[in-house]
This record gives sequence, C-alpha cells and structure tokens, in this order.
Amino acid sequence: MSVVPAEVVPGGARAAQSTAPAPAELGPRARLWPSLVAVYRAQLSRARVARIPLLFVATFQSVGILIMMRGVVDGGSEAEAVVAGSAVLVVAFVALNLLAQYFGQLRASGGLDHYATLPVPPAAVVLGAAGAYASFTVPGTVVTAVFGCALFGLPLTHLWVLLAVIPLAGAALSGLGAAFGLLAPRPELATLLGQLGMSAALLLGVLPADRMPEVVRFARDLLPSTYGVEALARTFGPHPDWAFVLGDLAVCAGVGVVSLAVATWAYRRAAVR
Repeated sequence: MSVVPAEVVPGGARAAQSTAPAPAELGPRARLWPSLVAVYRAQLSRARVARIPLLFVATFQSVGILIMMRGVVDGGSEAEAVVAGSAVLVVAFVALNLLAQYFGQLRASGGLDHYATLPVPPAAVVLGAAGAYASFTVPGTVVTAVFGCALFGLPLTHLWVLLAVIPLAGAALSGLGAAFGLLAPRPELATLLGQLGMSAALLLGVLPADRMPEVVRFARDLLPSTYGVEALARTFGPHPDWAFVLGDLAVCAGVGVVSLAVATWAYRRAAVR
C-alpha cells in the first residue's frame, strides 16, 4: 500500500487547508470597573470573618485615646484636633497596618500568582482590596467621632464631612499600606512598616500641632492623614472655612491617586517575580 502526499492529489492541499482548525479568538479585555467590583466583593466576603474583631480593636483604640486625652485637654482647637485625629486613626489602623500585613503575607505565600492568572487589571486588585478593608472603618470612624464630640462638647452638625474624609484619607493611606506590603522583601518587614506608619498617624495626628516642635510639624505635613484630620477639625468651629476644608480634601485626593498608582506599580513588579 502506497501513501500519496496530499500535494499530489488535485485540490488536496486546498482541502487540507480548509479542514485545518481556525485559531481561537481571544476574549474581550476585562474592563477596570467590573473587575474592581468583583475583586471588592471577593475581598469583602473573605474579610467578613474578621470584621467584628477588626472593628472592636480599631474603635477601642481610638476611644481609649479620647478618654486618655480628656484628662489633659479641656476644649478649643486642641480638643478639635484630638477628636479629628482619633477618628482618622481608625482609618490609618486598617489602611496602613492591616493592609500592609495582608499584601506582605500574600506576596510571601505566593498568593499573588493566583491574582496574576485572573483576567483583571492590576489596578483592580489593589483598589478592590483597599476598598474592602477601608469599608470596615466606616462604623468605627463614625462611632469615634460621635463619642469624641460628646466627650469634649463639640457640635455634631458637620460630621457629614466624614463621607468625604473616610474615602479620601483611606485611599491615600491604603495606597501606602499596599505599597509597603508589596515592596517589602519579607512579611515581617511589611508588618513593621505598617505599624510604624500607624504610629506616625497616632502621634502626629492626635496630638495638637501647636504643641509640636517645628521639625515635627514638618514631618506631620508629609503624612497624608494629616490633611484628613485638618479637614475634619476645621468643621467643628462655629463658622467653618469651607475653602480650606476643600483644599485639605483635595490634597488627600491627590496623594491618594499617587499612592494607589505606586501600589499598582508595586503589584506589577511583585507579580512578575
């Protein structure tokens, strides 16, 4: 029995080509917003188990600071700074400390490989995780602010500004926390950086700026959470200067965009290694 090549048979080459399977078409590229929502829901569901301890620890810490500072601060601008700083500290506890630990452990355990295989943009992973963790700070921040106003006799009229302070300060701090976790070579170092950042937010945000040395004030101006504290503290006065409040919130927004961009770059860098 002889084998005749397909090229010899008339029309054999064309028939072979016509029966060859066509290359499969790639699916459409995943869009940022649907991917972000999917990652956010997944992270929110995963972190729901630790929601009650998280809320308790973050809120109890800030309420304890308010009670402690009540013995040394009577009222006025110092009380406004203490209440605003304690409220924003709840956001810093989660965004800097816990998010740095999460991404540090994710990188060390190889969890980034899982996200790298998903058809989602890197920005969706960072923003989704940051948004999920920041969502847990809302009840604690509101409770701390209300308790602080009642403790120091401050008005509750303009506490609605927390609707802008929480997401904007949270974005700026979450970007830093995620970058700490993704850039640190070891998870222990990521935890250390997150705790140092939270300690800076505690010392530089809660204590009144008028009592700080000039060098410490300069360091305070470099901390993103400072502008969230200033924006909230300005609203406790009888006639808030809304231009300054919007200016502080704009700084938070600008730093948030930059820090989240750095975190996205750090994610790409860590995912390909």
